[in-house]
Amino acid sequence: MSKQSAHGTTEQHGGHGSLKSYVIGFVLSLVLTIIPIMALENGWMDSDKRIIIYLVAALFQFIVQLFFFMHLKEEDKPRYNLMSLLLGLFIVFLIVIGSIWIMMYNMVAL
Repeated sequence: MSKQSAHGTTEQHGGHGSLKSYVIGFVLSLVLTIIPIMALENGWMDSDKRIIIYLVAALFQFIVQLFFFMHLKEEDKPRYNLMSLLLGLFIVFLIVIGSIWIMMYNMVAL
């Protein structure tokens, strides 16, 4: 979005990244996708360690997506975006944990 300044020049605002930022994010996303696939296909570790690798790679993939593609830090007010994101994650966490809890303890009386 362009904004006219007091001196007549046009300033660029908005959360658009550079080509370098997109390429770095894309390469990191590829690496974070390939690592769990290779761990699964080649049987590098037992199943417990593979699950940890999947979860860690997913967490880093989430962080890469936030910073390189969703431009979390490049907004005018990143604190509001971060607070909204954390609230959304908290709600999703509550729904998932609550659903698992209900499914585990839903006993039908005989």
